Amino acid sequence: MTDSTSDAFASAEATFYQVNPSARWFVLASICITLFIVPLSMSGVNMALPAIADALHADAVWLSWIPTATLWGSIVLLLPAGRVADTVGRKPIFLLGLLGFSLASLLVFVVQSIEILLVVRVLQGLFSSLVFATAMAIIATVFSDNNRGSALGLTATSVYLGLTCGPLIGGWLTEHLGWQSVFWGPVILALVAIVLAIIYIRNDVQSGKAAQPLDWVGSLLFVALSTLLLFGLSGLPDLYNLLMLIAGVMLLFVFVRYENRCKFPLVRFSLLASNRVMSRSLMASFMMYAAHYPVLFLLSLYLQYLQGLSPSEAGQLILLQALIMAVLAPIAGRLSDHYEPRLIATVGCLFFASGFAVLIFLESDSSLNHVIVSLSLLGIGFGLFSTPNNNAALGSVPKERLSIASALLNLSRTSGNMFSMAIIMLLMSQLLDSDQIRPERYPDLLVVVKLGFASACLYSVLAAWFSYSRGKVTR
Repeated sequence: MTDSTSDAFASAEATFYQVNPSARWFVLASICITLFIVPLSMSGVNMALPAIADALHADAVWLSWIPTATLWGSIVLLLPAGRVADTVGRKPIFLLGLLGFSLASLLVFVVQSIEILLVVRVLQGLFSSLVFATAMAIIATVFSDNNRGSALGLTATSVYLGLTCGPLIGGWLTEHLGWQSVFWGPVILALVAIVLAIIYIRNDVQSGKAAQPLDWVGSLLFVALSTLLLFGLSGLPDLYNLLMLIAGVMLLFVFVRYENRCKFPLVRFSLLASNRVMSRSLMASFMMYAAHYPVLFLLSLYLQYLQGLSPSEAGQLILLQALIMAVLAPIAGRLSDHYEPRLIATVGCLFFASGFAVLIFLESDSSLNHVIVSLSLLGIGFGLFSTPNNNAALGSVPKERLSIASALLNLSRTSGNMFSMAIIMLLMSQLLDSDQIRPERYPDLLVVVKLGFASACLYSVLAAWFSYSRGKVTR
């Protein structure tokens, strides 16, 4: 496809949303609803963990697999989905992901064991990867002419409201409607998002563009290395898991080498490495999400088991972080349209690290004000970081590669999540074994919680370095 044809298509698409300005806001509404309910479903289950443990007779290790199973599913299809969306259009991939996620959530009605529940979680993750591979790219395209930072700020707010409102809503649903409602409840909102997407999102496939074949070998290599790394890391120091981890690292090098030589790769790592803004943004995102994801899991266990709060009470407390972030994310996005994104994002990383530094000193009898102070710092940190980081990354790639750039950003997020949860699973298996969490094991649980927060503090400091060192964004 010629540059003139591509430019003409981009111009026609921009003209459509300029002539129909309300359409872009309905698109934003559909994306924001989706990016709210998917993370909500994923994080809300954390408040239902004790109820699930009782209902399905699950031990501590099985419980730690409930959030991790979704992470695995959400990683393995991200890069292939991004590449396919750049070829066939983002709308059908987005809709397939949203519809599939909704149907997978309804399968909770047939769950009778922890093993079947994990299958449901994997399916949720697989379909969510289609959503996350396309959502930000759709917004970046629709708002390419103006207000991109503000729109991305609202999508970031939706994601983190979903992540952090999940405990509040999940706790309420668990207490009043049972733990299964955490799965099927959000599907009602998903129907609204599906209707808006069908009506208002234009399929941005470019006519005349030759379809590139999917890199099946690279896709299979990526699935294999992701699986080996997750299972290997989570089962250390067992020899079998150590061998899996080593095999995963070796496959990672094979994958990078293959992608650099493949004619139609999922991602050309040599080009990615030369794009300093994009590569450092991805590393900062990886570290920040590695720090963030275990917070809900660890605080849920801490507040319910050690502080004796109910699921809804714990969820209301954790909601504080989301409220602060919801206020700051759009503001930070607007600022990143006018000022250097790396400075805003780096300050956010440092605030985030300070929040974990406070959490490290939690004890079983600590005042809840201790938690409130730390959550406030975490909310400020993530509110300042996320949107400027995404805006800088997406602004550093051409429009025809926005889907794969969006997929890479979400891959950094989910792989960071998976990495940190694998570490938490390792701590759980080593310090809590396969026992259910009972009062006599509370001291060991507190050690897991404090070690998890200490590692998150380290990740946040590393994120600050990557964020600052990315350099200035060329506009």
